[in-house]
Amino acid sequence: MKAKAEILNKGFKFRLYPNKTQRELIAKTFGCTRFIYNKKLSDKNEYYEKTGKMLKNTPAQYKDEYEWLREADSLALANVQIALNKAYKNFYENNNSGYPKFKSKKSCRKSYTTNLVNGNIRLGDGFIKLPKLGRVEIKQHRSIPDGYRLKAVTVSMNMNRI
Repeated sequence: MKAKAEILNKGFKFRLYPNKTQRELIAKTFGCTRFIYNKKLSDKNEYYEKTGKMLKNTPAQYKDEYEWLREADSLALANVQIALNKAYKNFYENNNSGYPKFKSKKSCRKSYTTNLVNGNIRLGDGFIKLPKLGRVEIKQHRSIPDGYRLKAVTVSMNMNRI
């Protein structure tokens, strides 16, 4: 009987070279993900104080009230919901982790994660295709092994390295 091959998850980090409109959209997406995280956290706190129950809502419910959220990648907003739920789970299950905190505009690290769905993300030679952004040039300093499976992409910006 053959043993199953162990599956390894491996991350690759590449530098993006977006054009001006792509930079603006990335900045808007950073802002939208931070806003959704803070808004959901605030709404959950208020709902719990009033009812004693946990509020179950989605980022899509905020798009009617805040039209500008439609500009951001919907999967990035969905990942914010997952991150907030994970923060609550860690708080309730692990005494060492504190209550979820609001995200600051002044934080030096901004990021969002989007997932691969129906080929919306593609890595090519010297570029990566991302949802809402299109083709973004990258500095591809290493080759990707054959048979890799791309699952998610995290776009991040560290203010210390600008």
